[in-house]
Amino acid sequence: MNPRKLLRIAKWEVTKNAGGVDKRTVAIMGLSVVAMVLVAGLAASGGATGLDSGLYRVGVDETSPYYAPAAEDPAFIVQEPNPTAVERGNQELLFDGIELENRPRTTKEQAALSEFRASVDGYNSQLMSEDDNQTAAYPVSVSLVYLEQGGVTETIQTGGSDDGTGDGATAGGSDTGATAGGSGDGANAGAGTGETGGAGDSDTGALGGLGAGLTGGSTSGTPGDIQPPFPFESLVLAFLFIVPMNFVIQAYGSTMLSERLNRRGELLLVSPVSRFDIIAGKTLPYFLGAMGVVTAITLGLRLSGLTAGGGPIAVLAILPLALLFLSATFCGAMFARSFKELTFVTVTVTVSLTSYAFIPAIFTDVNPIALISPLTIVVRDLQAQTVTAGDFAFSTAPATLSALVLFALGAGLYREEDMFTQRSIPMKVLDSLSTQISSKWSALKLSMLLLPGVVVAELAGIALLFALPVAISIPLILTVVVVVEEVAKSVHVSAGFSSGRYDRSVRTALTVGALSGAGFFIAEKSILVFQFLNPGLREIPTGQAGLLGGLVPEGVPLAVVALILFLLPLALHAVTATVSALGARRSRRAYLLAVLAAMAIHFAYNYTVVVTLVQ
Repeated sequence: MNPRKLLRIAKWEVTKNAGGVDKRTVAIMGLSVVAMVLVAGLAASGGATGLDSGLYRVGVDETSPYYAPAAEDPAFIVQEPNPTAVERGNQELLFDGIELENRPRTTKEQAALSEFRASVDGYNSQLMSEDDNQTAAYPVSVSLVYLEQGGVTETIQTGGSDDGTGDGATAGGSDTGATAGGSGDGANAGAGTGETGGAGDSDTGALGGLGAGLTGGSTSGTPGDIQPPFPFESLVLAFLFIVPMNFVIQAYGSTMLSERLNRRGELLLVSPVSRFDIIAGKTLPYFLGAMGVVTAITLGLRLSGLTAGGGPIAVLAILPLALLFLSATFCGAMFARSFKELTFVTVTVTVSLTSYAFIPAIFTDVNPIALISPLTIVVRDLQAQTVTAGDFAFSTAPATLSALVLFALGAGLYREEDMFTQRSIPMKVLDSLSTQISSKWSALKLSMLLLPGVVVAELAGIALLFALPVAISIPLILTVVVVVEEVAKSVHVSAGFSSGRYDRSVRTALTVGALSGAGFFIAEKSILVFQFLNPGLREIPTGQAGLLGGLVPEGVPLAVVALILFLLPLALHAVTATVSALGARRSRRAYLLAVLAAMAIHFAYNYTVVVTLVQ
């Protein structure tokens, strides 16, 4: 590629086309990004605090022990006790000392009582955390250790006991304050849910830091402090980085399709520049725009103090996702025949890639699953957690390689005979593959080229299915594996026959089928690299089934290892790819039937290996 020509095309794209985005669209995009920043800041600063400010009114005298908890909680407006106000609905709660004078009848009064109980709990916990004798304040502390799925699950309890007495454990600072007992329907204050000082912040176990940091739950403290994990903060922060991608691909897809429908791209095609210069030049402004917004968001979160970390690692982790969004949209724009079809393709790209990015990050208590998504790296960096080089490579390499493959396939259609014709999407997919075929050896090359997409699909399948019972998840993930792999091995062979790049003889079908299977086998061994980067996947039954091509039980003789890892998989891929090729040489219907037969053979082999060796 020529950098000077590439930059000139990028400048034209910014000054002349701008993706067909008008001022109103730009304003909406800006407001949406600002709104997401505010939501992320709200999440990072503690969730929905402040949204219920002044929602409830409580009548309590300054001499009551309950006065301080009510006054410090912004959800309550403290008023003078007034029974008439309660009758009129102007006060939800009425206290006389520590006695609750009114029995809650309405839904709002009941909600106010529940909120007030939580406020007293938090106030008591705050007092205890400030006490000098922390052992007395917290005689029992609990540490929750996250273990990998399939391991021995246990909770490790630590801490000691003292005399059980501690000063300052009452809301009012006196023996008659808001104690654990209370009376009647009063605000009972049990173990606090506020900050604790008795439990250490130990990061024990495989996922102590990740579980506490990403899920928003508490993994140590008093029994009342232990909260079930819920990835609210991590999901909001991650979503903040994905939203700009959706706006960018809308503009990008629009300008790429306009090149075809308005025939604007014809002038560039006849100019003395390569199609790779054109594609790179048109993509560069949108890529830089997306990365610029991501960088600004990262710096804003860091400088505002909403997140403890955030730097180059978070930005670099988003880069593969930006490329993946753009490359998928580019292919969609090359396949679509109208803006209506482009809208459907764009929505499909958004939903699919957003699911790929988010679903693994939800399972943050299982490290191998979480690291499938680059967003896990982003959130971990924002929360100042350690990100190793192996974790970064495992999360970002599949998405980066898949993006490059999609750009290469889309570039195969960036020519006059494909850009300005109204062929169906399946035929254009075959055209994009056939442009990469120059000889029979291309079957080997294309099987290797499509492997990154296969890896992404299989990892996404593992993330979706691992939580199901093994009896269900194993057959399902095996089905995903065989469908994805057999399509990847055979679709380019079908493209070669349909376009006339291969002659329809049996000998040619046998040759290209064997080459396709061999190429896929060679590339498949690269999955071993991902096992070394993320060995935890081997401890999950679904991960074992999805990556069984490189897994062997311990204690197996070397000869059997060679047979399992090399000879049998090579024969499997060669046979199934040849079966598909024999069908593709005849007709499209015969190809579909042959692929189904190849999938059945592949599934039977994989299921046998899983049952006899892995399980």
